[in-house]
Amino acid sequence: MHSRIRLRRTALALLSAGFLLAAGCARGTSGGGGPASGTALAGDVLLQPAADPGTAPFTASTAGGTAVRPDATHSGAPRSPSAPGKAKGITRTGATPGLYAGTRAVPSCDVEALIRMLDADPAKEQAFARTVSVPRDRVAGFLRGLTPVQLRADTLVTGHGFRAGEVTTYQSVLQAGTAVMVDGRGLPRVRCACGNPLDPPSGEADAAAAAGERWAGFDPARTVVVAPAARPVTELVIVDVVHHSWLARPVGDGGAGDRAPEVPPPYGPGTDITGPLPDVPVPSTKPGTPTGSPSPDGPSESPEPTGPPEDCPTGVAPEPPGEPAVAGGLPARAPGETHCPAPTGDPTDEPSGDPSEPDEPPMTDAPPTSVQLPRDVADTP
Repeated sequence: MHSRIRLRRTALALLSAGFLLAAGCARGTSGGGGPASGTALAGDVLLQPAADPGTAPFTASTAGGTAVRPDATHSGAPRSPSAPGKAKGITRTGATPGLYAGTRAVPSCDVEALIRMLDADPAKEQAFARTVSVPRDRVAGFLRGLTPVQLRADTLVTGHGFRAGEVTTYQSVLQAGTAVMVDGRGLPRVRCACGNPLDPPSGEADAAAAAGERWAGFDPARTVVVAPAARPVTELVIVDVVHHSWLARPVGDGGAGDRAPEVPPPYGPGTDITGPLPDVPVPSTKPGTPTGSPSPDGPSESPEPTGPPEDCPTGVAPEPPGEPAVAGGLPARAPGETHCPAPTGDPTDEPSGDPSEPDEPPMTDAPPTSVQLPRDVADTP
């Protein structure tokens, strides 16, 4: 009887252990204690160091470029609550300048190498395609449309691993400096250290309860949750980790199109991305700043007038504030008052406002066909 109970308990323990190991790209092999490497429970979160591929990678690592120091974006004392379950992270949209980093003209991931590795394993490529919701023959196009960058803050995500022919799902915190590939709205979609697809975290994920060895500088209250940008973006403004300057990287570009942004953000590239940030104006869809839109350098100056003065009518002028309008829609003015240049060309038959005092006697009422001769000629017999 006792042996039968012991067998039942052993079977349950083995099933539980297998369930816990079913997550992918998990806490990894480096570091010390902590719970098992993965979990599929919605509320459980795993800590993943930047360079650790974990235990269920889709591919080998394709990460590259100069690494971001994990503590390079934190300033000030830790601000986490003492009790777990209180810190849900800081939300930043994918278009936030400085959310990501990179090295000028150097891709953070080898996209073509990732494509080749998936293509060489049809089972993994098919599982990858299902996870990112694209047909298998469009996986290469999907990956080439992403932008390789590096995280500048510890970031909460949903990861997907590959184990025993199946896709696993788990919540994790990716360490700052992790190389990822982001889509046209700035969302992390692939982790380059293991080729695993990424999604936004579930609503129950809590970084304060993350399992695994905590790295130096980890602070659950400074964990970032990336929300999609309000509209698709054409470029990401990232931090050049070598030159400590701003870079504008086109979406889907690995670094060949890197350049200085036309309008730098209203804060420096060393700003703590997890702290308070000034408002960033919404970028225009056309070159230049449209009339009425805010400018990062303050209110824009009034444009120089290109037409005639306001009191010189060129048709029907608007009514000036506080002045009555007269017939014809023109503003009233005192007789003889004008600020307009002298008219040129032939006069028209249209009335030009209030009549002024004539400088010469008026013309006679003679019919248009009569001709007025000079006086000396008229007196000649």
